[in-house]
Amino acid sequence: MAGRLARLKKRLFRLFLAFFPQRAAPEDGFALAFLKEGERALYLAMDPRDRAHAVRVARRLLQAHPEAPPEAVRAALLHDAGKALRPYHPLERILTGLFAPPLPPYPLRSGLLGAFQVRRHHALYAAERIEDPVVRTLVLEHHAPKTLWGKRLHQADQEE
Repeated sequence: MAGRLARLKKRLFRLFLAFFPQRAAPEDGFALAFLKEGERALYLAMDPRDRAHAVRVARRLLQAHPEAPPEAVRAALLHDAGKALRPYHPLERILTGLFAPPLPPYPLRSGLLGAFQVRRHHALYAAERIEDPVVRTLVLEHHAPKTLWGKRLHQADQEE
């Protein structure tokens, strides 16, 4: 029961943040200390909510796996960078969290269909912009819990 209440509380807070992104306070200094020059721009282009989430995931990854290589931490910080390709409106952010129909990644559409595409293919969109091949691969795998990296990051991401 306590677990359900905790999840409900997190979801209500995320709903609140959908309408008030300025309430998300990302620890950009933490992230920028890990990221390389080109990666910093990708990170800073992200919505404050996504940056705050990325920092929480990276911190949880380091807490659970202090031996994590720098590429894994950088991938944790950039795993949602593809969402910056097309910012969400508050209602789109909520709807895409509930449902993501199977749409191809390209051509990127406008409106709600484009928001669904970004939700479904954000890892691909981020990977296409990341130079480091190791970080790129890890970002592509972050929704593939069958890999060791995907399992670790997915667990940290789901604890959100």
